[in-house]
Amino acid sequence: MSQILQILSKRGGDLGVALLQHLQISMISLLIAMIIAMPLAFWAVKHCQAAECLLQLTSILQTIPSLALLGLLIPFVGIGTVPAVIALVIYALLPIFQNTYVGLTSINQEYEEAANAFGMSPLQKLVKVELPLAMPTIISGIRTAMVLIVGTATMAALIGAGGLGSFILLGIDRNNTSLIIIGAVCSGILAISLSILIKWLDHSSLKTVFIVLSMGVLLTFGSGIYSTMANQTQIVTIAGKLGSEPEILINMYKELIEQDDPHIKVILKPNFGKTTFLYSALNKARIDIYPEFTGTILETLAKKPQKAVGLTEQQTYEKAQKLIKKQDKLTLLKPMAYNNTYALAVKNSFKKAHRLNKISDLINIQSQLRGGMTLEFIDRDDGLKGIKKIYGIDFPVRSMEPALRYQAIHQNKVNIVDAYSTDSELRQYHLSILRDDQHNFPIYQGAPLMKLEFARKHSQIVRSLNKLAGRITEQQMQEMNYEVNVKNIAPAVVAHRFLVNHHLIKEK
Repeated sequence: MSQILQILSKRGGDLGVALLQHLQISMISLLIAMIIAMPLAFWAVKHCQAAECLLQLTSILQTIPSLALLGLLIPFVGIGTVPAVIALVIYALLPIFQNTYVGLTSINQEYEEAANAFGMSPLQKLVKVELPLAMPTIISGIRTAMVLIVGTATMAALIGAGGLGSFILLGIDRNNTSLIIIGAVCSGILAISLSILIKWLDHSSLKTVFIVLSMGVLLTFGSGIYSTMANQTQIVTIAGKLGSEPEILINMYKELIEQDDPHIKVILKPNFGKTTFLYSALNKARIDIYPEFTGTILETLAKKPQKAVGLTEQQTYEKAQKLIKKQDKLTLLKPMAYNNTYALAVKNSFKKAHRLNKISDLINIQSQLRGGMTLEFIDRDDGLKGIKKIYGIDFPVRSMEPALRYQAIHQNKVNIVDAYSTDSELRQYHLSILRDDQHNFPIYQGAPLMKLEFARKHSQIVRSLNKLAGRITEQQMQEMNYEVNVKNIAPAVVAHRFLVNHHLIKEK
């Protein structure tokens, strides 16, 4: 509990932003789903065969896994809020359509006959008789949809749409249960609160329901619009991938930029998502800068993957810089010193017992090896596939979520894992990296990535960020990650301390 309170005191502002984003996404999705589903239900009441088809269709749409649906939407509408809202609308259609249809078709025929006797038109009958009688059932469907939307909206953080899911993803990435609890509990409280609000509208007219929801949408967006209009400084948006290291780096970027140009206001978007999401956001100008790795550009972001294995640090950087400029008119600034490459890690005691120093030494004990590795590493040619091919080593491997593989080796469930050379867990769990003596792993040096046009217009920002070029060793980066992940020091504090200690900014 004390850790949760500590996180709330440090991240209260971030939680407020995430809550507002979650509320925006949820209410917009619900409103759109109502606008689509309810008129369809009104029409379907008079067309029974079509109603059955629509019920089956909405049921099928709801069975699509959320990750798969988001993945299908991204190529067409990109990342961020739009695909998240579309996915949530799709999931909300069934309960709203079904309850509206059931509510209208369950009305006692005597009321229908009475309305006809008074000479009411179909529209008058719908508004004055049918909707008031069906409203409790309709509201029940809207409540179900609202709860479903709020719960599913946590997935929006995976594609850079923010929300309370960012706390959950961050907690999973850092193996921090408190962050997961905060995100999950807040999501639950939000769902219950909105459900109670809709229940309060149980006996209200449909018009009142729409007005209340529309006002909620306007109010949640109004605060963001007001702050944007009130801020006359130039805004630069910097995003980071999931994890402590990108968050440390973007905080460094922020301090360096704002110190050298007080007229610039930097907005940070930590834990924005996976590599491809950030890259897409940069190309579409949703963000201005994010930290990327030289090897990632060649191995992952190049439209035609380039071979990066065996290249020197300088060769890797020059090749990546040239490729990204030609392919997407982007520029990668000068890289930092550390090489955050893939690695194989074992316990210090295991290394000592079997006299291991390099990966080639594993050939003698491969029958004793039990691996726990991420699915990405298992599937990569410069990962496990390359290890098997280049080193001729083969051993059983279980795929694991990144944080879990470290817990597994700590608990002796496996004895070898994949790692990144700057992971804080290497120090936390007393692990040693085996030297890649056959050069299977490419060079991965970090550097700011931005549009070429942006760099030309903001030469001062380029100069500010280039102060990090050639700095930060692997040991220093690992130590900073350890401070964030294990000591629970805020990334902004860790970043500021490094910049001050190395005389890159002045102490405030």
